[in-house]
Amino acid sequence: MLDALLVLLGLQLVGELVVRLLHWPLPGPVLGMALLWLGLLLRPRWAEAIKPTAQGFLQHLSLLFVPAGVGVMLHLNRLGDEALAIGVALVLSTLIGMAVTAWTVHALLRRG
Repeated sequence: MLDALLVLLGLQLVGELVVRLLHWPLPGPVLGMALLWLGLLLRPRWAEAIKPTAQGFLQHLSLLFVPAGVGVMLHLNRLGDEALAIGVALVLSTLIGMAVTAWTVHALLRRG
């Protein structure tokens, strides 16, 4: 378990370092996850070694939402003040995301 934890955290650290050194507009953990995926493609047996630790993280994933919930409760007044802007941003981003997805699917279906 400790080895798997070191691999997961190490890849996250490598991703964070690469992103910061190269000034890439990408979160370091996302790059670390991509490196993990690449590692699992190149060495499939890593999956069995990492699986129990990853499942442990997934079982307790809800704990990672506690800080966000505390932040929402702490800034509830500000959220109320900015409700219109937040609502507009949520609706527009949802519509834009749906439109881009529909356009992408349509373009890919026409190619195939």
